[in-house]
Amino acid sequence: MSVDMTKWQELAKANVHNRPTGTGRLAGKITIVTGAAQGFGKGIAEELYKEGATIVIADMNQPLAEQVAAEMGERACAISVNVSDEESVANLVAQTVEKFGGLDLMVANAGVVRSGPIAEFEKKDFEFVTAINYTGLFLTCKYAAIIMEAQHAADPEATYDIVTISSKSGLEGSNKNFAYAGSKFGGIGLVQSWAKELCAYNIKVNAVCPGNYLDGPLWSDPERGLFVQYLAAGKVPGAKTVGDVRRYYESLVPMNRGCLPIDVARAVMYCCEQKYETGQAIPVTGGQIMLS
Repeated sequence: MSVDMTKWQELAKANVHNRPTGTGRLAGKITIVTGAAQGFGKGIAEELYKEGATIVIADMNQPLAEQVAAEMGERACAISVNVSDEESVANLVAQTVEKFGGLDLMVANAGVVRSGPIAEFEKKDFEFVTAINYTGLFLTCKYAAIIMEAQHAADPEATYDIVTISSKSGLEGSNKNFAYAGSKFGGIGLVQSWAKELCAYNIKVNAVCPGNYLDGPLWSDPERGLFVQYLAAGKVPGAKTVGDVRRYYESLVPMNRGCLPIDVARAVMYCCEQKYETGQAIPVTGGQIMLS
């Protein structure tokens, strides 16, 4: 059952022209970035903050989120969220509206990975990935849309943005990584469908599809990182060390490096600045994946 957001819709309507001060490409935009306590999410949030956005660091790891927000500055705050739990997501959006007066940009970044051969993959791991990457995306964007639609009623000329952080694995299948790739493919289907529905409210919905952030914890964590997982799963033929796995993935990129948070943040800002694109899945892969 949906959480009643009437109070927060009315508050957002009343404050539709009342935005925090800031300078830069995203000056004054009230922004939530989920999964922003570390990795891509943290880097994206930092870059958007530099361009004037007011940032909510939304993450399950509340202490780390608070540390990131404190380091960022006075236009940032931390709010705990479990994106797979509807009440938690509704509370995140409600607290954001309560604190800042509305919501202009939702960056749905939170995601998890579990990899392995299909014959050995556990149902619980498949459901875990789906709950965060697919159902969590739905809940995050649902409650963002509730507030943004209300703001549109108060100011029909204003535009709002939902940007999901997908993956190159949402554009091309991924060997022994089907749970993640499937969730990302599905997420792009959601983006395209929501784009058609929400354009009536001046809400643009787009996906950014990064290449591999090889320096981030998702890949480099010494215990749970993808380098370790892929080595164990035998995803890279002949690889005997984590270094072998890394070199293999670097060799796949024409620009010879992994993707960085600033690369993704620039794509997010483009989504916000352009006024005539919605429902797009934008590759940011150094040439590794190209649309055709």
